[in-house]
Amino acid sequence: MKFILGKKIKMTQKFKADGEVVPVTLIKTEDCFVTQLKNDESDNYNAIQVGTSVSKKEISRPQKGHLKDMPNLKTIREFRINGNEILNFKRSDKIDLNIFLPGEKVDVIGISKGAGFAGVVKRHHFHGHPASHGHKDQLRMPGSIGDKRQGPVSKGKRMAGRMGCDRVTVKNLEIIEVDKENNILAVKGAVPGKKDGLLLVKTVR
Repeated sequence: MKFILGKKIKMTQKFKADGEVVPVTLIKTEDCFVTQLKNDESDNYNAIQVGTSVSKKEISRPQKGHLKDMPNLKTIREFRINGNEILNFKRSDKIDLNIFLPGEKVDVIGISKGAGFAGVVKRHHFHGHPASHGHKDQLRMPGSIGDKRQGPVSKGKRMAGRMGCDRVTVKNLEIIEVDKENNILAVKGAVPGKKDGLLLVKTVR
């Protein structure tokens, strides 16, 4: 599996060789460094921990110890992999954009845009109440929230609340272009998050 960290730049469009217009999202990538290898024996799962965004600022002492003999990496994330794939990596390995090829399919993970506090109609697509027959001022209300036995509100009840800022995965996006000179990946379609938001890009298994 191939993977890298990047940040969302903007959406634009590219032209294929046959003249077809394709909407793409541009992702700016930076060199990633393997900071830790996790396996079943030590951590009960297999993963590669990578870091990026070299920071000029001081980092905490525990993180300095974790990144000893490596640059001050500001952003650290993990990618789950198979047990056999971990043998292809070692600590401090550099991962760059050159591993990706146009036409490959990738999954892109990011944090969706926040939409503030929202009611049940906008947040959960509730139909709302009828506009007549004693329903004054109740059009966008959630209705009863109790169960049949009038117990406490059950966990997971769909109610008003903060909307967005969720971890979202968009799957099977095609890589349209790999700009190795500027470290930019052009991926077909839209990806979650705001401008300059962190994105995790990994190939489909």
